[in-house]
Amino acid sequence: MTLHPTRRAVLATAAALPAMSLASTDMPHLPWTRQAVIYQVNVRQYSAAGTLAAVQADLPRLKTLGVDILWFMPWQPIGRKNRKGTLGSYYSISDYTAINPEFGTLADAKALVNEAHRLGLRVILDWVANHTAWDHPWATAHKDWFKLNAKGEVYAVTFNEGQPGEEHWDDVIGLNYKSPGLRDAMVDAMKFWVREVNLDGFRCDVASLVPTDFWVRARKELDALKPMFMLAESDAIELHTSGAFDMTYSWDLADQVFKKVGKGEAGAPLLKAWLARQQNPQTNGYPAHAYRMRFTSNHDFNSWHGSDAELYGDAHRALAVLSFMLPGMPLIYNGQESGLAKRLAFFEKDAIEWKGYELADFYRGLIALKHRHPALAAGQYGAPVQLLDAPADVVAFERRLGGDVVRVAVNLSRTPVAYQGGTLPAWGWRIA
Repeated sequence: MTLHPTRRAVLATAAALPAMSLASTDMPHLPWTRQAVIYQVNVRQYSAAGTLAAVQADLPRLKTLGVDILWFMPWQPIGRKNRKGTLGSYYSISDYTAINPEFGTLADAKALVNEAHRLGLRVILDWVANHTAWDHPWATAHKDWFKLNAKGEVYAVTFNEGQPGEEHWDDVIGLNYKSPGLRDAMVDAMKFWVREVNLDGFRCDVASLVPTDFWVRARKELDALKPMFMLAESDAIELHTSGAFDMTYSWDLADQVFKKVGKGEAGAPLLKAWLARQQNPQTNGYPAHAYRMRFTSNHDFNSWHGSDAELYGDAHRALAVLSFMLPGMPLIYNGQESGLAKRLAFFEKDAIEWKGYELADFYRGLIALKHRHPALAAGQYGAPVQLLDAPADVVAFERRLGGDVVRVAVNLSRTPVAYQGGTLPAWGWRIA
């Protein structure tokens, strides 16, 4: 969904919630996730065809790039009532257990996942549990499953109702998790995709707007079918301590550090301060097992905030290096390996211009480092960051796990800096 300011405030508040009593100090994660790189696929814009079959045809290239987990934006049909733009939002779903005919068929989805698995790739699907399209059949058959206004009518998802800054998501209506029937139906719909398509997990949209106890139940029942990898679009600590999710968004790094560095508003001192907070249990708050997703872009960032060139300029590759070298799991948004230089339209057809994959070798090298070094693993499996002495404009750190040691130095400035007997060029880096 779009990163509206109101929603960001809601999710930030959720992150401060106290941990649930189910707190786990060492939640295990699936072995194939521990040194993984995740890659987001926007099917509509991935190719001129905009189909699942077209993505399947490109899977060998993604395998060669080295990514491990493919995160697909929703495959389901998009509502027509109050639709935004010509094609509508992926996140306005009118049928949880069907395929958007623009993308293909259920058989196409099965074929794509089968081929991904044959190549050793894993597949997770975006899941929208907070709201549906206006014309979802549930809105007629099960009105009590939805949030209703004072007149007993379904209404657009609304924030700050009756207050300054009231905000509406006009193309969707909110679900009411006080209804046991809704909870049963939602879990059943998620199970459908595991049983029928053999998915490996889900990325759950606005996860902290849905009760955590629902996610705990869903995770337990899904894991009974097949062990899942679960990513929450949230930074709520309780989504980790509850055991419901493996990974949450690291908006703090992207919003509070990377964007400011890209705009020239900050540099290495800000990142060093951020790292110091991350390494301090009293200021971090996340359990050691929490995977955090590190990124420079995703569908929201690209469409609503700006392309890599707009957000970061010449700093982009230096920041991408950090997203791979810092603890967590790095994300690549489709097209970044080809220097995606435009904002992809969200509600219209606007295919990626793939050109010559100019950054493929750059990302391939970072992915290889991630795979090769256990110290760079996510969560409790990797090594913490130890800051090293460096000039003011350079952030330098070490990650050490047994005999595996990775040292990183990144110049977060527009001017060359003398460092350890050599020179780090503007926005340059050294990995040893």
